Amino acid sequence: MTMHSATLTPAQALRLALALSMGAAVSLGITRFSYGLLLPPMRADLGWSYTLAGAMNTANAAGYLLGALMMPALMRRLGPLRLLVWGAVWASLFMAASGFFTSASALLLQRFLAGLASAWVFVAGGLLAARLGTLQPSRAGFLLGLYYGGTGLGITLSALLVPPVLHAAAGEAHGWAWAWWALALASFAGTAVLGYAAHAMPSEARAPAAPASAHEAAAQPARAVRRFGWALAGYALFGTGYIGYMTFVIALLREQGASPANITMFYALLGVACVASARLWAGLLDRFHGGQPQAVLNALLGMATLLPVLSAAWPVTLVSGLLFGAVFLSVVASTTALVRHNLPAEQWATGISAFTIIFALGQIVGPTVTGWISDGPGGLARGLVASAITLWAGAALASRQRPLLLT
Repeated sequence: MTMHSATLTPAQALRLALALSMGAAVSLGITRFSYGLLLPPMRADLGWSYTLAGAMNTANAAGYLLGALMMPALMRRLGPLRLLVWGAVWASLFMAASGFFTSASALLLQRFLAGLASAWVFVAGGLLAARLGTLQPSRAGFLLGLYYGGTGLGITLSALLVPPVLHAAAGEAHGWAWAWWALALASFAGTAVLGYAAHAMPSEARAPAAPASAHEAAAQPARAVRRFGWALAGYALFGTGYIGYMTFVIALLREQGASPANITMFYALLGVACVASARLWAGLLDRFHGGQPQAVLNALLGMATLLPVLSAAWPVTLVSGLLFGAVFLSVVASTTALVRHNLPAEQWATGISAFTIIFALGQIVGPTVTGWISDGPGGLARGLVASAITLWAGAALASRQRPLLLT
């Protein structure tokens, strides 16, 4: 039943934000990041190189980019609610389809299509969460943080679900397929929760996006790119560097002899840290209006990426996962904060779109390049060193971004 903002209580807003967070859980936590857990058994079974293994997440990121580029037109035509639910349905179906193929080309296509649908879910869900926040201004940041925290819930769920399914299917041909099907079921469950959210959203949050003129569509993103050049460059390198870690860190831990139980704990705690991260860095994002938050967070991510290369000791590995999980989603939030601090409200959407596109481009490059480096001397360790260096370069670039209102 549709509510009106006048009757929306804090408890109802909290329930809706938690329900919407399933969009982030399905689109990123499960559809994208669960692949890191499945890469090692699929690579061993199908004889992949690390370059091909990385290309699977490159295909997913390419689909996400196309989906993000389609969003303005789709949002005006269909509205965010329909895109949220039907995008989740399609993402879940493509996840399930991945269990029926062993051909690399077919799996690349499935990853691409899952990325396409997941962009619809993540962007539409983010818009709805932001609109929900405007109806409860005193808790807007908290409600939006709950939405992004859904990514961590999806990561934790994947960590708890995939290893036992792989163990149970160990005697089956292509046993990893059962994990894809289990993840698809989890995605369908999340989709059902999104269906509740879509029906319960207040009427003020349900409207399609307002149409933009051709002149506005062409001019505003160009201005955003020019004015946020250093931050955009740093964000592109963040997208390139972080996805290398999320794609290959589980494979590295397996190579180092980590037990299945430890790997489950590592990935589950990484997801829990993601959920907690919204509160950890709120002060940093509120205090600074330039590129300093992005620079600090990128530098910390580089450190987290390098730790498992420097030492295979379990406490070091655990610190790496906790630090990475506690930081990487806040880099995304830092770009939203940068736009909100420096642009008028009517330009927020175009500013955020510019960062979304450049982020997607970085994610396209990252997995394949990291895999290619890992196929050479030094293996996965060298690939993650390259990811860490990329993140530190991103920190250096972002540190040069100054607040626009002070220039």
